[in-house]
Amino acid sequence: MADNFGSDFMTIVDEDGTEYELEVLSSVEYNGCTYLAVIPADGSHPELSQLEVSILKSVEEDGEPILCAIEDEAELEAVNNLIMDLLYSQDEDE
Repeated sequence: MADNFGSDFMTIVDEDGTEYELEVLSSVEYNGCTYLAVIPADGSHPELSQLEVSILKSVEEDGEPILCAIEDEAELEAVNNLIMDLLYSQDEDE
């Protein structure tokens, strides 16, 4: 999702209608699903500013893509390893 010209940003809305802007660090495909590594884009949301990198899973619900937390520990570990490998290989290429 990120390109060589800068970061990608996205706005998400939680179930309470609160908007959050996130910076997408990387995206990977794993077992037919897309996963995003994101960080808060600004410090305006104190509950998000404590987070470092979050990994979210993109799933379809009623034909619309939504982002959700990964609940399965093995899935989270596998995706985390893929994303870290991707990020470190990008650093080495620069």
